[in-house]
Amino acid sequence: MKITILVVAGLVGLVAAGTCPFGHGKGKGTEPKGFEYHAPGPEDRRSPCIGLNNLANHGFLPRSGKDITIDQVRFAVSRGFNYEPSTFDFAFNQAVDFKLTTTGNPQTFHLDDLKAHDEIEFDGSLSRDDFYFGDQLHFSPKIWAGVAKNLGLDKMGPGKMDRYVTVETAAKARAARVAEAKARNPAFNASAAEVQGSPGTLGLLLVTLWDDEVGAVRKDFIKSWVEEERIPFIEGFGPTRTRNGTDISEMFERILAVKV
Repeated sequence: MKITILVVAGLVGLVAAGTCPFGHGKGKGTEPKGFEYHAPGPEDRRSPCIGLNNLANHGFLPRSGKDITIDQVRFAVSRGFNYEPSTFDFAFNQAVDFKLTTTGNPQTFHLDDLKAHDEIEFDGSLSRDDFYFGDQLHFSPKIWAGVAKNLGLDKMGPGKMDRYVTVETAAKARAARVAEAKARNPAFNASAAEVQGSPGTLGLLLVTLWDDEVGAVRKDFIKSWVEEERIPFIEGFGPTRTRNGTDISEMFERILAVKV
């Protein structure tokens, strides 16, 4: 996944800069009216990219996962994740330029169009198996179990930081997953897509769920995000400031700076 594409794949004007769309605070919250979580039906399409699936499962993107437009992406990431609406325009345009769409309209795509190997999708995903093993589209409990263990998601000690994942912990868990994939997959492809997409996808997750006060991400937010593909509104998610491409780029560099 290329660095610009991974931004779209991990997630996309109605929210003014500096505002939180739904006003959630530190405690428990509620799902925004009209954007409640619903698991996808058998005819709904989803991608290998968790953020986009989250948006579709809440209706910020079409719940069908079909015929996604740039305006829908702008609406979704601004209303759902509190990013500046145009943050991912360039990424959307690149996705279209890759000619992956099967919609019949070159300016739209279905979510499962993004599964094309080594374009959007890449080896060493945090939650999907590699293309070599036959299913790079769907969530893999086995793959995620190893990542979750390295993130310490089930270790909730008495200290405040025991409930959070730091950049260092996340970066080391990502590196361990890539090392495992390289050792297990004889066709592992360490292409530019993987080299940028692996830390980039992690960076996008961290930025989207980031707690500015603590300087880390809540473990329960990550579990909801990945395991249910549900935005953790109920748990209290709601960034207090608007995110943008600079936040993502800075997090990407922080992840790469961690010695693993």
